[in-house]
Amino acid sequence: MPVGINEKHDAFAVLKIKDFSFFLLARFILTFAILMQSVIVGWQVYQITNDVFSLGLIGLAEAIPFLSIALYAGHIADLFNRKKIIVICSFVYFLCALALFLLTYKFSNLLVLHGAFPIYVIIFITGLSRGFLYPSQTAFMAQIVPRNLYTNSSTWNSSVWHIAAITGPAVGGLIYGFFGINMAYLTVVVFVALSILFYFNIKSKPVPPKEKEESIFESLKTGLKFVFKNQILLSAISLDMFAVLFGGAVAILPVFAGPAMLNVGPQGLGFLRAAPAFGAILMAVYLAYKPPLKNSGKKLLISVVGFGLCIIFFAISNNFYLSLVLLALSGVFDNVSVILRFTIMQLLTPDNMRGRVASINSIFIGSSNEIGAFESGLAARLLGVIPSVIFGGSMTLLITGIAAKFAPKLRKLDLNKEF
Repeated sequence: MPVGINEKHDAFAVLKIKDFSFFLLARFILTFAILMQSVIVGWQVYQITNDVFSLGLIGLAEAIPFLSIALYAGHIADLFNRKKIIVICSFVYFLCALALFLLTYKFSNLLVLHGAFPIYVIIFITGLSRGFLYPSQTAFMAQIVPRNLYTNSSTWNSSVWHIAAITGPAVGGLIYGFFGINMAYLTVVVFVALSILFYFNIKSKPVPPKEKEESIFESLKTGLKFVFKNQILLSAISLDMFAVLFGGAVAILPVFAGPAMLNVGPQGLGFLRAAPAFGAILMAVYLAYKPPLKNSGKKLLISVVGFGLCIIFFAISNNFYLSLVLLALSGVFDNVSVILRFTIMQLLTPDNMRGRVASINSIFIGSSNEIGAFESGLAARLLGVIPSVIFGGSMTLLITGIAAKFAPKLRKLDLNKEF
């Protein structure tokens, strides 16, 4: 259906879809809990080990299982009921959150005997769950939103994620700091359980029929071919992957919050973690009214350059408030990239391949986030904390320049013409 003039400018159009509203609410609560947990785990592991490299190992512990099953998870998302997969994965998150609470509250002697290893094991299991959750969520969302509202839904989806990313880490740090780790973990358990209840309120959607019967190998091969033969899609997700892989500093923020640098404790760490999302949500509000569709390729490239510059200046800042502002600005630029990449993926992917394409995208995202966390920890140990972050931001600028030169279709992309 063509987009009407009024509909184009209705920033709240997609929220009138009941199932999408429930989806956003459930995803917000689950994301809130997961990101709250990440702050708690990061601070706890750093206190146990007092080693910046151990923070990188948290990302690696989640990335290994996540990346290992991501392609297969996309195949499953294209074959089975996506809502059921989401509910099952959310329940696994619930069990893992409960395990972290019990480990700290009742079985802390295991942490004394084995250090952070039991925590890494639990995070490994969450990685498996996340591998199945992401492609199912992405594919399911496209089923409950009409094509003409993909940009609007991507904006709100990103907004909700970033609101959770603001509140989750901040609340996690504050509860940890003022009420202790046990209460912080228990809060995570409650919120994950609540998200499952809201997912149950969404109507199931039939899985789109496959064009032909394929073996698992053929199915995965088809998905990979689709992505790697599409210059726009491949370059957009590759650019995002490498930018966050090298430019992200989230994993080592506990070091910046520690006494040797900004000296702001777990409460300050929560605000540092939340700052990029605060900037992102401000940009999302603007983009809800002014979608970045015209000259979208150039805007994508400019936003990644802005992100890289913010990371470089953050590394050399020794003022807590300036650091907050720079991280917030990094979120402003990053959210433009996120919304454009997600819109590109939704527009260019056939319904019966959404799970597989989302899983490939999740591999790129997982590489940038979890492997990026490991890279940050390793680089910080080898180069030092500040030089490693400067190096990462500089690599982001270099990679953006390479993408601008060798991906002309992305550079010339105008999403207005796709509707």
